Amino acid sequence: MKPDLFEAPDYYNLDDLLSDEHKLVRDAARSWVKREVSPIIEEYAQRAQFPDQIIKGLAEIGAFGPYIPEEYGGAGLDQISYGLIMQEIERGDSGVRSTASVQSSLVMYPIWKYGNEDQRKKYLSKLASGEFMGCFGLTEPDHGSNPAGMTTNFKDKGDHYLLNGAKLWISNAPFADIAVVWAKNEEGRIHGLIVERGMEGFSTPETHHKWSLRASATGELIFDNVKVPKANILPGKSGLGAPLGCLDSARYGIAWGAIGAAMDCYDTALRYAKERIQFDKPIAGTQLQQKKLAEMITEITKAQLLAWRLGVLKEEGKATTAQISMAKRNNVDMAIKIAREARQILGGMGITGEYSIMRHMMNLESVITYEGTHDIHLLITGMDITGIAAFK
Repeated sequence: MKPDLFEAPDYYNLDDLLSDEHKLVRDAARSWVKREVSPIIEEYAQRAQFPDQIIKGLAEIGAFGPYIPEEYGGAGLDQISYGLIMQEIERGDSGVRSTASVQSSLVMYPIWKYGNEDQRKKYLSKLASGEFMGCFGLTEPDHGSNPAGMTTNFKDKGDHYLLNGAKLWISNAPFADIAVVWAKNEEGRIHGLIVERGMEGFSTPETHHKWSLRASATGELIFDNVKVPKANILPGKSGLGAPLGCLDSARYGIAWGAIGAAMDCYDTALRYAKERIQFDKPIAGTQLQQKKLAEMITEITKAQLLAWRLGVLKEEGKATTAQISMAKRNNVDMAIKIAREARQILGGMGITGEYSIMRHMMNLESVITYEGTHDIHLLITGMDITGIAAFK
């Protein structure tokens, strides 16, 4: 088991833009990752198993709903704090960050924003503490980038709703206690419903044989005539804009998280290049390796500035969906390219589990697709600047 020697790059002194609270929150998350995630994550990824013993620790560092008000069990932090926590967790592993992102932005956020007071009091504090874990059901086997085409539906049966359909590629599904599920009513309007484990006809089979996010639990949500109490519908917002609002929050967290993965790959490659001797000198002293490393730190610095500015806009309530899409797309693309370059610096050692790079690279292949694919985010920007939708 190798010690975690990670040192975060800050080429433009961006810490000067952070408050003391921001740095305390980030450093607490960083220390926790070094202590609880780094020593075990390679083994769990190799076994394709989620380390569920870390759930309590994730809750303790405020990773579950950090921006949720304290009255509902959240930490009451700002959006930059949320981003910094996601950055540090993804520095450890994208799958672990996925668990925290889903819990925060895709389960707690809609209950807080679209739920009623009874729902907030029933679920949020238990989700914040990790007593309850949740998942988010939007993507279907035949409807990914076009969620409006979903076929999952519910019918009004008087004293309850009857839910039928299926969702696919659902993080946390195999162990989730509740699912926030998006389905169409009899008029074709999309609503969110809270489905609880144990409801008859509700099952969550696990997805196996993944080469990516191997330390994250992924599954399906199957609804076979599930009776959902009417008290479990989210009353505050309906239509496709409701789940897309949740995705905005999740994509914002990903824009920060991807920086963490990139920083880990860069730090690993830089340290290796200084230590690896070829032709009687460290490979860090060769022009081609310096080119790779210099470009890495440049792209990381640009992504850090993009995420920080987006965090300021988000906290002020000014961040647009298109701005969030741009940051998600840019920063994940940046991270996956850095992972590939870092792997080359390590040569053959880069494919082994002795280093984190190959695991990050495989994970980022999922991150670049989920919460809106790389191409879809490009079209969101295109529509925003031209006023013309090119999705079909």
